[in-house]
Amino acid sequence: MRSRQIIRRWRRLDEPGLELMTLSSTASGLTVRSTLVHAGEEGFGLRYRWDLDTSWRTRTLLIERTDAQEKSLVIERTGDTGWRVDGADRPDLAGCHEVDVSATPFCNSLAIRRLGDAGGDLLALFVDAPALSCEPSRQRYDPLGPRAWRYVDKGVSDGFTARLDLDEEGLVTKYEHLFEAF
Repeated sequence: MRSRQIIRRWRRLDEPGLELMTLSSTASGLTVRSTLVHAGEEGFGLRYRWDLDTSWRTRTLLIERTDAQEKSLVIERTGDTGWRVDGADRPDLAGCHEVDVSATPFCNSLAIRRLGDAGGDLLALFVDAPALSCEPSRQRYDPLGPRAWRYVDKGVSDGFTARLDLDEEGLVTKYEHLFEAF
């Protein structure tokens, strides 16, 4: 794979907020850098660097709050489904297939790629973005068409559903009720 760069911008639909993401790919994997501002009632700013292998699986994720909180979080994959958070092994997250960060639609692309065309269930390492806390959460992705999916939360936000529309790169262009690319 030759080196290339993809830039995406998303706006929130439920509250004021923007994200600017840059995905860079090389022969060894992908690096995603993003800055986002959630300007809703409980506003916060985040910056993240997500390192992925060539199969779009998380290697490491660094998230930093860029507002007055000045907190950070480092998530590292250990083995196939083990995880370390801020340098400590997290056996409660064992079995999580991929990371889901609440403040960005980028992570849905990782789950969809992992599941493939048939969709299905997976256990996500859910990151509550404002709190920078982690917990396992069950999710389901059902294909609706060539680039359309139904997301069903069966864990942290049990019962929440949304349609996801993707572009030719497999990145979310519309996340029903929450985000849209512009």
